[in-house]
Amino acid sequence: MVSKRMLWWIAASVSVAAFGQNVPRMAPIPSDPLEMVTGPIQVVDTAAGREAVVQLLARARSNYVLRSAGQGYDLKVSFTVNSGGATEYDGAWQMEDLFDPSQGLRWTATTEAGYTVTQISANKMYYRDATASTVPLRLQEARAALLDPIGSVGKRDVIRTSTATFHGAQVTCVLISGSGSGAAGLPSRSWEETEECIDPQSGLLETHSVVPGRYYAYAYTNAPQLGDHMLPQKVIVTEAGKTISVISVESLKELPAADTSLFQPTEQMKAKGPVIAMAGAEKISRFFDPGPFTSDEIMRPVCVFGLVTASGELVEAHSLQPSDANSEAAVEAAKRVNYSRPAPRGARPQQHFVFVIEKFVAAQ
Repeated sequence: MVSKRMLWWIAASVSVAAFGQNVPRMAPIPSDPLEMVTGPIQVVDTAAGREAVVQLLARARSNYVLRSAGQGYDLKVSFTVNSGGATEYDGAWQMEDLFDPSQGLRWTATTEAGYTVTQISANKMYYRDATASTVPLRLQEARAALLDPIGSVGKRDVIRTSTATFHGAQVTCVLISGSGSGAAGLPSRSWEETEECIDPQSGLLETHSVVPGRYYAYAYTNAPQLGDHMLPQKVIVTEAGKTISVISVESLKELPAADTSLFQPTEQMKAKGPVIAMAGAEKISRFFDPGPFTSDEIMRPVCVFGLVTASGELVEAHSLQPSDANSEAAVEAAKRVNYSRPAPRGARPQQHFVFVIEKFVAAQ
């Protein structure tokens, strides 16, 4: 399973004094068909308003927490990746989750490009047999899109809201950023804000975007259900306006009782050692240049998306603004960041997504 999403905000190592008397103007985020926030934005600054937003997010999130239903299920998913070589294992994928509340979770995935994995989680023990120790980025992405798409809101996070129209229906878009992001006074979405757009009537998540340039779009026609939980029938993942992955839920069926042998780890699994956990996302915002800067200049960010392995290595890293002149430099700079983090005592080793927002400053 994908663990609960976490966002760590790392402040830029540039003091305010480095800017001189004025701050460079920030370039607007790129236009995108799935960028929903184009109208007025309101800062949510009351306790009642924040609680209403938290409840809206919780209602949408509850659809994806299938195991909380307390009943067994068989979830079958297919997805096709077309990254053009930006990430590994393009092509067709198959994935299946089997859950039995008395036995645990067994999930498998395979791709025609050669990767296979089987994982068993039972009695607080984790076992995995796979062709590589790291779960590929696009597989973790598919699991996150269906099982853990919406993160939590921190007490100090800045919350802003806006309304938009998606597929003919009004949605409420929630913008979330860290307390030091400076987003509160902006007339549009900032580069640091995560965006969740939800249908307030149905409570369904419609679009999700951690950073500008990368979006999930959810479709619920003939959506599969398990009790009160509804999954999308399809999720389309886009980067820089291009469809990168199409995730389809083939079936979601109640499973009264599963074959016990499916939850018994093999000797080979037992010999593999600790299973790497798929953790949440880290977001880093920093300046490419040290300054000083003036108001005659403009900041042009480039977002880099990749996967940090349990050893702290950045893999499958690529730009979400590939047409930007600084795209290649942004990727190379992101690779030089030290991603090593001390693991909590007794915790499993983790891999996680990372979004590095590199801010380039130049004359207007």
